[in-house]
Amino acid sequence: MSELGEHGSAEARSYIISDLDATMLRVRPRRNRDVNLGEAIEVGSIEAPLSLYSGTIQADWIDYNGHMNVAYYVLVFDQGTDALLDYLGMDERYRQRTGFTTYVLEGHVTYDRELMQGDPVRVSTQLLDWDPKRLHYFQYMHHDGADYLAATTEIMLMHIDSRGPKATPMPDEVVERVEAVMEAHAGLPRPAKAGRVIGIRRRP
Repeated sequence: MSELGEHGSAEARSYIISDLDATMLRVRPRRNRDVNLGEAIEVGSIEAPLSLYSGTIQADWIDYNGHMNVAYYVLVFDQGTDALLDYLGMDERYRQRTGFTTYVLEGHVTYDRELMQGDPVRVSTQLLDWDPKRLHYFQYMHHDGADYLAATTEIMLMHIDSRGPKATPMPDEVVERVEAVMEAHAGLPRPAKAGRVIGIRRRP
């Protein structure tokens, strides 16, 4: 994942691998509802964690080991992020209307179990923290049939004014939705893999 991975265009997602642009046109998030920024959301109606994206592993995502290549795990998580942003009101219409977008500042992926061609998957998202310019969240990728955990990712996302580009606070109508999700997720246990540091463990 690039240090400044913009969500919202197939071109921006080309940081994963050169031939993903065509794939992005075929595989779109399956959203659980359309969002209207003028419509308030009640905390009691918010899933904890949010389950906003599901899809199927494509044939051209399979590598020489016979399972989904690591790059496409990032692609699936990126689709989950797009669905999250749509849910929070930062969708394509928002980007066009405001000139605002989002960049990924940092990400950490764990690969827990193989996924094969045709496997159904779902991505769930837990909001860990936020401030006026940033979202910190954790995502789980599960096999949507056998229900096993296939991968996780932890992301720090920045709200950006694309005319700079520069970091800029989220507008009040988005903040209201973020606050509602944070309140709904406040009671969830912190993911065991959140904040992990990579390294080789050595015996004393």
